[in-house]
Amino acid sequence: MYKSFILFSCGGIFYLTIEMLWRGYSHWSMFILGGVCFSIIGLLNEKCMEKIPVILQMMIGAVVITALEFVTGYILNIKLHMNVWSYSDMPFNIMGQVCLPYMVLWFFMSLACIFMDDFLRQRLFDMPKRQYRWF
Repeated sequence: MYKSFILFSCGGIFYLTIEMLWRGYSHWSMFILGGVCFSIIGLLNEKCMEKIPVILQMMIGAVVITALEFVTGYILNIKLHMNVWSYSDMPFNIMGQVCLPYMVLWFFMSLACIFMDDFLRQRLFDMPKRQYRWF
């Protein structure tokens, strides 16, 4: 539980920081969304590292983040009218909650999450250094 909480918190802080740098502001719900996304990508990385190449992990990560972003956006923005974000002006968007350009960004951010998850597990929890299989 302790490791999961630490990794969740780091993911939440990472997501908030990226959003603050990108948009200049964020919302508390992004801490939760970032923590969940980071935890899922980290779990996938931890359990499937030897079986699934990094590129495929990045693709799965992009799909996971996009799906969670859609669900979160649907609840917060559409049902609760909180207006946390809108991709309505972006190409290939779905209900203004997700869009293809950001899904591509999530693909690359997934790599950062994989590296950060491994780094944190190695430094904080004395886990062995990973060898990456890219393809």
